[in-house]
Amino acid sequence: MEYMEHRKLRMGMVGGGEGAFIGNVHRMAANLDGQIELVCGAFSSNADKAKRSGEALFLPADRCYASYAEMFKAEQARDADSRMDFVAIVTPNHLHFDVAKMAMEHGFHVICDKPATFTLAEANELAAVIAKHERLFGLTHTYTGYPMVKQARDEVQKGTLGKIVKVVAQYNQGWLAASADTNNKQATWRLDPTQAGVSCCMGDIGVHAANLMEYVTGHNITEICADLHSVVSGRTLDDDGTVLAKLDNGATGIVTASQICIGNENNLTISVYGEEAGLSWRQEEPNTLLLKYNDQPTQIIRTSVGELSHESTLATRTPAGHPEGYLEAFANLYVRFTEQIRAFPEAPKGLEPIPGVEEAIRGMAFIENAVSASQSDVKWHPFKTK
Repeated sequence: MEYMEHRKLRMGMVGGGEGAFIGNVHRMAANLDGQIELVCGAFSSNADKAKRSGEALFLPADRCYASYAEMFKAEQARDADSRMDFVAIVTPNHLHFDVAKMAMEHGFHVICDKPATFTLAEANELAAVIAKHERLFGLTHTYTGYPMVKQARDEVQKGTLGKIVKVVAQYNQGWLAASADTNNKQATWRLDPTQAGVSCCMGDIGVHAANLMEYVTGHNITEICADLHSVVSGRTLDDDGTVLAKLDNGATGIVTASQICIGNENNLTISVYGEEAGLSWRQEEPNTLLLKYNDQPTQIIRTSVGELSHESTLATRTPAGHPEGYLEAFANLYVRFTEQIRAFPEAPKGLEPIPGVEEAIRGMAFIENAVSASQSDVKWHPFKTK
């Protein structure tokens, strides 16, 4: 099988050109383990900017494309020993679905920034596209890549906490506390409903907290009650909000997300409480997981110290005491995606897949259900995925 050859996988990229933040993060993460080579890109909808961006990455001129449509057509026509294997989508939200669909129609696997699509309807249509073209789809819910998040999931799965009764997931930032600078590209598109969708805050970071809640506990949200609003005057989309949740095992959950909490950087935390113990993890101190009890001292679990879960161990790169962070967590998704591609159409044995289309659908469902519930006078709303 061609994908089983001992070589780097070849990646293309759509978006992530001059002035972009997340594109460079994707490139660094993809490069970290030496498994992936960036070979082409359509880095901007502006042809000149796209070309400059590609040249700055030392790509050959004939593989710096003016549009993603041009790239997919040209790459599909290349010989198998040079064409890209998959594409990374790092554009604003409104382009995700169209790019992913066209990539799969041309035979390429896709890894995409979250949220996967612009609407829930598109997410469900994406599932049909994936099934039709039999391609892999990965979603970069980055925080699932941290070793201690995987350890937290394992502690829940093996029953350390007992039955889960309450979960609190919070993601607070302060960078949008003032009116958006018109020169701040990252703020401008996130606050624009034509590019971001129906939500800014919940769509950008609240969805990460909700994903983490479901990933760590293994329980899905079944009902929500939401209060989203814009603190800064003049904004169309939310910059702050709280979502109450009910999980499928009867537990209660709270998701809070804010981009107006001055002094907060990327303060993502999760606390899970069971009938026998609780656990807490904080993204800004990612190497530490706390297990807490009423009748004994708190246990501190550290990355790479002692016997940890299989998934946590696989996700760890450095000896104890050497901080592993955001880029490494991001890279864990990329290196796992390469394993999925190499094994395709089979699944790699003994490896947890990265988030995929199911998480894509649930993420968009969370965003749209939260917005809808916040606009309603009814307290509780079913979590609808269609």
